[in-house]
Order: sequence, then C-alpha cells, then structure tokens
Amino acid sequence: MSQIVKSDNSAEIIPVVDEEGNILGSATRGECHNGSKILHPVVHLHLFDEQGRIYLQQRPIWKDIQPGKWDTAVGGHVDFGEDINSALHREVREELGIESIEPKFLIKYVFESERERELIYVYSARYNGEVNPSDELDGGRFWTLDEVRTSIGNGILTPNFEQEFIKLNF
Repeated sequence: MSQIVKSDNSAEIIPVVDEEGNILGSATRGECHNGSKILHPVVHLHLFDEQGRIYLQQRPIWKDIQPGKWDTAVGGHVDFGEDINSALHREVREELGIESIEPKFLIKYVFESERERELIYVYSARYNGEVNPSDELDGGRFWTLDEVRTSIGNGILTPNFEQEFIKLNF
C-alpha cells in the first residue's frame, strides 16, 4: 500500500499587498515562500479557554516552514479574492473544526523571516467547546501561559509565535 506524502500547495494563488493591506496583484504560495519576500496577507487566531489557557497547534513535519514546531492555534493565508474575516473563519473551520467563534481584532503587523514577508492580521477568541484539529495539523493542546513562557527560546515554538506572544503581552 502506498503512502500519500503531504505537502503545501505551492501553486495556491494568494494576494500580494502593500503594508496597509491594499491588493497589488497576486502570486503563488511558492513564489511568496521562496525568499522573494513578496508581502502577502495571513490571519492568526489565538484561542483561549475559560481557564485562560492558550491553544497551540503542532505543525506537521511535512510543512515547508517551521515543521514540527508549536504555533498559533490558527494561521493561514488569505486566498486571492477573499476578505480577511472570511479567511479567518475558513481557517478556523479547516484547522480546528470550529464552526462559530466571535473573534476580536488585536493588531496588524508585518512579520519577516529569511524566506517570507507576511502582513499578519491577529485575532483572539474565547472558546470552551471541543477542538478537533484537522489532518492539516499534527494535533494541538491548551497550554498555560507559564508553559508558553518557559518554552520561549528553546526551539519548541515557531519564532513567529514567540514574537507575537511577547508583542501581545499575554
């Protein structure tokens, strides 16, 4: 029996934007992640439970960026022609199986790594229902804020999540 090898869709079409979020054109995911630093929009959701714990997803080993590390509960590209709110709700459904949340906008900022540049729209939400991570993820769990703080700088969390967590002063 052959095993299906998963990978990111490098042909996915995503918008190219300026730092204000104005759409300038489009590019493929592969073009945006090849070191070109083409600025593209992304949504993040920090999900908290009633105890104040934060949900983190574990990135699959097959991901092209930061494989195997723990990351923001939800993170994903905005599709070309899709608005930010729709992208956020789609990603929440796709990654965590959650149909309804009431997200609160926190910040928008530019994140840059060696391979990419993203305009990140960051939201948070409280949620006390069941979380069903999809096969896009290697699972996830709720962490105490102290667990997160003691993991920062130890190669467990993605650098983007670490920077965002510190920036938001959770």
